[in-house]
Amino acid sequence: MKRGFVILAAACLFSCGGGGSGTSSIVTGNDGVPATGTSCVTPATAAYAAACALGRGVNLGNALDGPNEGEWGVTLNDDVFDRIKEAGFATMRLTVRWSNHAAATTPYTIDPAFMARVDYAVKSALDRGLYVVLDMHHYRQLDGDTRDAGEFAVADAVLEDRMVAMWQQIAEHFKDSSAKLLFEPYNEPHGRQTAAKWNALLARVLETVRVTNPTRLVIVGPVQWNNASALKDLVLPKDPNLIATIHNYEPFQFTHQGADWVSGSSSWLGTGCCDATQRAQIVAPLDIAARWSQATQIPVWVGEFGAYEKAPAAARVAYTRFVRDEMEKRGMKWAYWEFASGFGLYKQSTGAWNVPLRDALLAP
Repeated sequence: MKRGFVILAAACLFSCGGGGSGTSSIVTGNDGVPATGTSCVTPATAAYAAACALGRGVNLGNALDGPNEGEWGVTLNDDVFDRIKEAGFATMRLTVRWSNHAAATTPYTIDPAFMARVDYAVKSALDRGLYVVLDMHHYRQLDGDTRDAGEFAVADAVLEDRMVAMWQQIAEHFKDSSAKLLFEPYNEPHGRQTAAKWNALLARVLETVRVTNPTRLVIVGPVQWNNASALKDLVLPKDPNLIATIHNYEPFQFTHQGADWVSGSSSWLGTGCCDATQRAQIVAPLDIAARWSQATQIPVWVGEFGAYEKAPAAARVAYTRFVRDEMEKRGMKWAYWEFASGFGLYKQSTGAWNVPLRDALLAP
């Protein structure tokens, strides 16, 4: 693991011009292969080099983050990882609902069969040369949300201790994995995860992870669903191996029109994109994040953006290309939400790509 970060830092030092900031036209991964979409401005640190090398990514959602695999329409198999690699993505964000597969009482043991499925996904992606961002997703009770169907409850008093214990097991399990595996402690803290509560819990998780993974890159996001406006309230320890993340679904009435889990979204059907007002809504969070990154010298990765399948098809493509271009203008790498479900690029049932949408993300 340490060797991998030395290589990443050396790659940036070589192509970014030494001790200051510079423009890197090519950053190589641990295997020396140029990452996809890596043009970015990077100070010569391991965190910036890794954030640059993440390139263009996609979320593998609605599989292991459902209450149980397959219940939300996506099941993992070798074809999934082949298609992600062949399309030209550099990174896969693997979203995982650990909380529904760990014991409710101490020591909160993660089910070995479930860990084996996560292992399969991580190994399959790493074996294909992809970077992997492994997160904790949909711990509903932690945020104070209503539990999903098929999700069991635990005592409120143990929620935070249980999260730390799950991360202790995850970190121990993957401690010898490639440096191309990054951890993300939690997806979109919100609700009862106020800034103060989240900062304290995040510090506990990071301390636990660092026992077994002292230099692994860790991706951290602010409260309010990883909203860029909440970056100012994110308090981080002195740790050189952190990358910040935001999610950007602006303009929300476009990206979530017709989404059955969003109240009132049916009235937004037919909303197009992207006029001047909508473009301003899209870029505002990116500019906030860019200024925060410059001030803190912590790189920012956009871990989610996308438009739901009920949006007009041509507008969805135009939105996707515009967001991609604006992120990359700011040197930000990203992962599209998501591969093969309601926001998806690919249909498992037919083996067919949404070609215009895929091209909006990956074509020159």
